[in-house]
Amino acid sequence: MQNCVIKPIDAGMLAECAAVIRTGFGTVAAEFDLSEQNCPTNGAFMTTERLLADYQRGNVMYGLYDAQSLIGFLQLEKKSEQRVELKNITVLPQNRHSGFGKMLLDFACEEARKMGASCLTIGIIEENTVLKNWYAQYGFAHTGTRLFAHLPFTVGFMQYDL
Repeated sequence: MQNCVIKPIDAGMLAECAAVIRTGFGTVAAEFDLSEQNCPTNGAFMTTERLLADYQRGNVMYGLYDAQSLIGFLQLEKKSEQRVELKNITVLPQNRHSGFGKMLLDFACEEARKMGASCLTIGIIEENTVLKNWYAQYGFAHTGTRLFAHLPFTVGFMQYDL
């Protein structure tokens, strides 16, 4: 972990980032039986074009690199003066359980503070209790749920006060 660095992503790196997001989210898509047909907006089906649209809207993106290899990703979207949303945070499956997720989350919190936010929010698959508990252990509070007609799961919302 000592050779890892988090770097800003520019538009020329988005294809590689989209591939990392697809791989990272792919394990959860398989676990929850998500497909491109029943959940096309899930990260497991991320396209470079969709990521580029987020980038062009001003979302900031960062990659986690181990030497020269991209092993993780996160995206931040400023939703209001007080709130930044964390999106598409992932670590490649072979690099999980080594502290990289926490490293990305610590970085996201610091960047959100620099953006002037007082809280960082995230939407997750509510039924993913492992992920929900991981965020709760970090200090995120569960703030509610919502059913969306186009999604085959309940979205759970969590917030971390900065």
